[in-house]
Amino acid sequence: MSSWNGSEATLKRRGFLRRGVLAAAGFMAGTGRAVARARPAVAIVGGGFAGSACALHLRQLNPGIDVSLIDPVERYATCPMSNEVIAGERGIASITLSRAGLRRAGVTVIGERVTAIDAQRRRLRLEAGSAITFDRLVVAPGIRFLWNRIEGYDEAAAQKMPHAWKAGQQTMLLAAQLQHMNDGGVVAISVPSGLMRCPPGPYERASLIAHYLRRHKPRSKVLILDANNSFPKQAQFTEAWNSLYPGMIEWVPVLEDGAVVRVDSATMTLYTAANTHRVAVANVIAPQAPGELAPATGLSSEHGWCPIVPESFESTKMPGIHVIGDACIADAMPKSASAAVSQSRQCAIAVAAMLSGRPTPEPVLDSICYSMLAPEQALAFPGHFELQEGKIIAAPRTAAAATPAQISLAAQRWYVQIRSDAFAA
Repeated sequence: MSSWNGSEATLKRRGFLRRGVLAAAGFMAGTGRAVARARPAVAIVGGGFAGSACALHLRQLNPGIDVSLIDPVERYATCPMSNEVIAGERGIASITLSRAGLRRAGVTVIGERVTAIDAQRRRLRLEAGSAITFDRLVVAPGIRFLWNRIEGYDEAAAQKMPHAWKAGQQTMLLAAQLQHMNDGGVVAISVPSGLMRCPPGPYERASLIAHYLRRHKPRSKVLILDANNSFPKQAQFTEAWNSLYPGMIEWVPVLEDGAVVRVDSATMTLYTAANTHRVAVANVIAPQAPGELAPATGLSSEHGWCPIVPESFESTKMPGIHVIGDACIADAMPKSASAAVSQSRQCAIAVAAMLSGRPTPEPVLDSICYSMLAPEQALAFPGHFELQEGKIIAAPRTAAAATPAQISLAAQRWYVQIRSDAFAA
């Protein structure tokens, strides 16, 4: 974008004060004036799995690059394993990470919110009014919720009908509602249509909630109201539900009136086209789109998500800026933590190559997602991806046979590893 006046978009919510040493990003504190720097600088906006992993990979690839990670949140709760928190199988502290490992790796962590991007001048505006210059910019804005796409479901309603699709306070709210509900009550999960973070996640959540109910409130049930007609590994989930939780989980697809169109949070009522469901607990997962920064700065397309060049994850809308993680259009890749880390690795390789004048190597992309069926049983969703005619396509790969118990152990090991890969935790 050519000027601050034409590009500046102030995002909602109050940010936190700066943390970290801004001078390392080529910034003179309090003046908004860039200072000379001898080393290339990469700014990364967004400190989830994608942004944090990209910062860490860049430092590992080339310690001569100054890397700044900009995110107002100092402690980050992970969506992976958050369903175990909801079901009482682990505490919230076990999925909450600090930025300490990134700082030890030499990443400058800035605890602010970005309000504008000037691509032409290679400059970011921070909420407090300061500016940061960069040679390359990586944006990992995550997702936002499309409030009121389901009539009546807004931020206030989410305090009574939690989505719990961003981990943290919402995770604890849903867990508390399960604990306080009466035995015999119905827990409803509303699943949206369209692209969303972690497509298997609602069905893992149904499994673990059923596990909790079977132990503590055995007369209760889980009702999945789905705006889709199928879901990932449906046959395996259904077989597990019939075996582990017979009669406890009911799935209603859109063709059988499963799409929730309106909610009344005061009475805990969900409305579909033809039916009314009054429930004890309502987990309403809202439709999703890229985080606020993407549409505010022109990184997203008319379809809502962010188009990229798959070799480098460079934006097709704003050259010199890369978009990774849930917000980008990565074709066959799922919107998941493992895919985000894989994208961040390729993006870091591409950025390091571009800064040194080398060609970008062919991408090697993969993902592995796990869905817990019970505390010691799980399903795996492995993925391997290749570039073909400018698109990221799924490439066949034979997975080793494993039992649900073995997959559960692999899931726990994977979680430890991905925390290290993304946060040096």
